[in-house]
Amino acid sequence: MSYYGSSSSGGRSSRRVDYGRTYVVRPKGRHLATIVWLHGLGDNGASWSQLLDSLPLPNIKWICPTAATRPVAAFGGFPCTAWFDVEDTSIDGRDDIEGLDASAAHIANLLSSEPSDEHVSAVKLGIGGFSMGATIALHSVACYAHGKFTNGIPYPITLNAVISLSGWLPCSRTLRSKMESSHIAARRAASLPILLCHGRADEVVTYRNGERSAEILRSSGFAYLSFKPYNGLGHYTIPEEMDDFWKWLSSTLGLNRSR
Repeated sequence: MSYYGSSSSGGRSSRRVDYGRTYVVRPKGRHLATIVWLHGLGDNGASWSQLLDSLPLPNIKWICPTAATRPVAAFGGFPCTAWFDVEDTSIDGRDDIEGLDASAAHIANLLSSEPSDEHVSAVKLGIGGFSMGATIALHSVACYAHGKFTNGIPYPITLNAVISLSGWLPCSRTLRSKMESSHIAARRAASLPILLCHGRADEVVTYRNGERSAEILRSSGFAYLSFKPYNGLGHYTIPEEMDDFWKWLSSTLGLNRSR
């Protein structure tokens, strides 16, 4: 495992965002996929990199960035690592569109240097996360399908898989109209594999928010979507959920055929 630091101006914004350390877990076998994995509020990339390194997915390179430290409205303005500002962890809350776009652009930039579709040795690309990290992953879903960020800047990569653990869908009120705005958006939406997992006992991002996120995504044309509920699970992960996650990812990306 290795790490490096990075920063971004976040698209058109002049505000510079200084991200924390980015941890990289190298593939133990042939490199077939790269996944950026995003931590939750107040966490860092290191904790998730250790868990992801333990999964039986030898063909995946994991990139685990750390969010910038910023004031968070939910904590009364107290600063902590966060991908965007948040007041309410629900799909009905106020969306920090500038923060969402800036973090989604940072993640797309991390993936843009991977061997892409135009290369013979194409590497499949994905984004996943937990809690607000999952919310950034789902924001990236909309940006990819629409072909651009909310601020109009083109989205630069092709996504092959997206995973949301205990997250919620941002900008949900405008998603359907965006997907219906073009045939390309509808086609991308229909073919992108998405996995949403959510605990029924989640007290931070309630189960209904996860369920409604899946419903809105499906009604907006994201047909290749799996939603997995877990009885008794709160706002954390359990081995059963991680098993479902890695098996889905291996099957979706065709990794079980290669070592």
